[in-house]
Amino acid sequence: MVIAVSEIINLNNLKAYKNPFAVSDGRDEPLDVFVRDREEWKGWNSSRKGADDFSRGYIFSLIRYYHHADKWLFGGIFEVIERRPKSYKVALVDDSKEYIGRLLIHYRDPGYRGRAFYLEKHFAKLEVSQIFEETYGGEAFCGYGNISHKFSNLESIFKRNQEDSKSPLENVRGIYLIADTSNGKMYVGSAYGDEGIWARWSCYFRTGHGYNDELTKLIKSNGIGYARKNFQFSLLEFRSMKTDNKVILDRESYWKQVLRTNEFGYNKN
Repeated sequence: MVIAVSEIINLNNLKAYKNPFAVSDGRDEPLDVFVRDREEWKGWNSSRKGADDFSRGYIFSLIRYYHHADKWLFGGIFEVIERRPKSYKVALVDDSKEYIGRLLIHYRDPGYRGRAFYLEKHFAKLEVSQIFEETYGGEAFCGYGNISHKFSNLESIFKRNQEDSKSPLENVRGIYLIADTSNGKMYVGSAYGDEGIWARWSCYFRTGHGYNDELTKLIKSNGIGYARKNFQFSLLEFRSMKTDNKVILDRESYWKQVLRTNEFGYNKN
């Protein structure tokens, strides 16, 4: 049974709305932005890039749900309060707030490029795929051996202190890999002592570089947006918190040698 979005969200005048299908801007995925910071997500809807994209009174905002094709997460309805040369002043309206981050919509790609579309051309075709019990807060923990996540995706999980990821990661030491997808360079690091993987990685999401010398130079030159766009994290090994520090450091050295990250990557010791 197909349920149309129009059956649960009642809009009186579709011609009062523009409809952005928010997709990656090359640096951030809007889904990660939504999870990471709601004010940042509001800013995503208030930026103005040349043309008057949001030329109507309201914005019906959808977010690409990149875990599945043709799925969009409802991001809210915003009223355009003021139009400025480089931005809009917008305000989240109360209508349908209960569905923000919960309503997953099935709809194919709009079919052509553009930032904002006339809602009346698409609204009748939007179908309810699922309504989550809770507001979407990022991916569930996938298991130690399956971690292969973009910086921006993990950043959202860490900033929210997502418990299903925090608990397993703060209770293991280990060796991890950061791959720079823009050039193939890699960095091997480790978490040992009183510091589990969660605590060690948290430092990266605060700074972008984790105070590693070569990564620090890179982020100071390019900003944290570089990490969000290009860094991919994975866990090479995980060990009990009781594992001796020397064992962890020896395994870190082993992986540096295997992957030759001192010669061709970001490791310099």
